[in-house]
Amino acid sequence: MSRLQLAIEQIAFARNYTLSLLQETKESDWFRQPPGGITHIAWQVGHLAVGEYWLALVRIRGQRADDEELIPMEFQAPFERHTVPVADPSIYPNQTAIRAVFDRVHEQTLRELTALDEREVDEPILKPHRLVKTKLWSLLWCAQHEAVHAGQIGLLRRQLGYPPVW
Repeated sequence: MSRLQLAIEQIAFARNYTLSLLQETKESDWFRQPPGGITHIAWQVGHLAVGEYWLALVRIRGQRADDEELIPMEFQAPFERHTVPVADPSIYPNQTAIRAVFDRVHEQTLRELTALDEREVDEPILKPHRLVKTKLWSLLWCAQHEAVHAGQIGLLRRQLGYPPVW
């Protein structure tokens, strides 16, 4: 198995775990923050969409004019790195819109990565990042980033009274 294929499989594996958590969670709970909580599932999912866009698309092939149709800039703003999730759902897109972008970005990522040439993975990324320097490491961090946030979704679910998902 090539290193690129391994990275793609890791991204898909992390997404499948996140999806297993979401399918066992009521949509009405996406914006609920547990007592003393600092985040909610909607923010986590929106943040994952933004993260995958930047780590697996922009840093690999650069930004494109048609990306605005994939993930509009106004969608990204409340979910970007360093944003603080707030309990007020009116500042966010609704759950259906968040899920649509989340799914659309992932589908585009898989489409583009399967067309990537294995020889490109050692090239430097196109936008600076403090943790990763090459395209391969950006893709591996994309999978790890999703796993971290899936863990947060899992914890949120437990705090909201859901059983664990294994």
